[in-house]
Amino acid sequence: MTSAHPTPATLGQLQASGWQSVPVKEEIRRNAVAKIAAGEPLFSGVMGYEQTVMPQLENALLAGHDVIFLGERGQAKTRMIRSLTGLLDEWMPIIAGSEINDDPYHPVSRHARDLVEHHGDDTPITWVHRDERFGEKLATPDTSIADLIGEVDPIKVAEGRYLSDELTLHYGLVPRTNRGIFAINEIPDLAERIQVGLLNVLEERDVQIRGYKIRLPLDVMLVASANPEDYTNRGRIITPLKDRFGSQIRTHYPLDTETEMAIMRQEARQSSVGGVTVSVPDYLERVVATFSQMARMSNQVNQRSGVSVRLTVSNLEVLGANALRRGLRAGEQTVVPRVCDLDALAASSSGKIEIESVEEGRDGIILENLVKGAVLTVYKERVTPDQVRDVIAAFEEGIVAHTGEDIASTEEAHLVEQIPALRTAVLSLTGGDESPAALAAAVEFVLEGLHLSKRLNKDASATGAIYRSRS
Repeated sequence: MTSAHPTPATLGQLQASGWQSVPVKEEIRRNAVAKIAAGEPLFSGVMGYEQTVMPQLENALLAGHDVIFLGERGQAKTRMIRSLTGLLDEWMPIIAGSEINDDPYHPVSRHARDLVEHHGDDTPITWVHRDERFGEKLATPDTSIADLIGEVDPIKVAEGRYLSDELTLHYGLVPRTNRGIFAINEIPDLAERIQVGLLNVLEERDVQIRGYKIRLPLDVMLVASANPEDYTNRGRIITPLKDRFGSQIRTHYPLDTETEMAIMRQEARQSSVGGVTVSVPDYLERVVATFSQMARMSNQVNQRSGVSVRLTVSNLEVLGANALRRGLRAGEQTVVPRVCDLDALAASSSGKIEIESVEEGRDGIILENLVKGAVLTVYKERVTPDQVRDVIAAFEEGIVAHTGEDIASTEEAHLVEQIPALRTAVLSLTGGDESPAALAAAVEFVLEGLHLSKRLNKDASATGAIYRSRS
C-alpha cells in the first residue's frame, strides 16, 4: 500500500526537514544493505535463484554496478529488473514541473535552474513515487536516438522559441528516468549505432542531444537483458558498451522439480469456475514439472531455444482446463485432473518447444513420449512395487479396467471396490481423500504407471483406454 508523500512543498521547507540527496545507486545500495542485514530477500516472487543468481545481484548492487542479465527466455530477467524499484526510497522530491526529475539541490535542466534562480527557497517541489522512477524500453531495430536520448520539439519551436533555446528540447526515455532505473530488454536487438549513444550514459553519466552545447549530468542506473543466442543470431552488444556494464549475471532454469512446481503454482491461473472446483493433485503437478525438466535434457529438443518455465505454467493451466471441460460435461461439481487429461498438453507445448527431428511429423510422438516419461518417473517415485503386486495379480485373473474422458469419476472410483488391492496405492496418492474425483484420478495414474512399467497392456481408443493383463 502506498503511503502519503512527505509534507515539504518548497525548497526551503525541504532543507529545513533535513532531507539529504544521494545518488540513485547509493540509495539502492543503502536499501539493499538493510535487506541483506535483516536476512530478507531483495524482492519476492523469484524462486530458485537463492544460491546462484541472487548473490551475484547483491554483489552488483553493493558495488554500485550497472547490470546486464544474460539468459534464455522465461528466466525471470524482466521480473527481477522491474522488482529493483522496490530498493528505491518510496518518495523522492523533484523541482515542480521538471521533466527529468531534477534534484532540488542540484538542478540540471534549464526549467529547473530558472525556477530556483527566480524563487530561491520558495521554489515549489513535488514528490514522485518510486514506481514512477522506472523506465523501460524493448529494444527493436527501429529504436532511435531520439527515443532514448531526445530530440528538438518542433511544436516548441513553432511557439516562437529559438533553436538554440534549451527549452525546445524534447527529452528521451533515459533523461526522463534521471534519478531512477532505466531498463533495456533484449539489448542486442538495438542497432549498433544506437548502442553507441549509450556509451556516455554508462561511463560519463551524461547525454548530449543533437548539436546543443549542453551536457546533462544524469544520475541513472542502467539495467539490460539479453538472450545468449542474440549475440550471434539477431545482433550483438558492441564491445565498448558491454565493457561499461559493471556486472553480467547469468540466469538459469529451475535446477530441480520442487522449484519448478513452486513457480508453477505461483504463476498458474486457477481453472475453477461456475461452481465447479478443479483440484490438481500433487503427483500430476509433479508430472507437469517433470515434463519440462525432461524436455531440457532431451536431445530431441532444441536446447539453444530453451524450454521456458512458461511451458510448465501453460501446461498446468491446460491440464486444469481440460479437466474442467470434462467435469462440466459430466455435471460434476468437484473435478480432479486425470492421466487422460494429459493429452491436452500437446496444444500448450507445441508452440513453446522446438523439436529437432530428422523425420517430419514426429513432433507429436516426441511430445507424447516426454509425457509418458514424466508419468513413469513420478509413478516410480510415488508408488512402490509392493503396493501394486496384488493389483497385477488381480488383472492376471481376468480383471479389465476402462478409463477415459467419457467415464464418470464415480465409475472409475468404483474400480477400487472391484480391485481391493488398488486401495493401498490409491490412498497413498490421494492422502486419504476418498472422494470419487480423487480416487478416479489416482486409479488412472496407477494403471497408467503399471502399463508404462510393462506390467499391464493398454488398448487405446478415441475416448479412453482399456487396461488388461499382459498374459
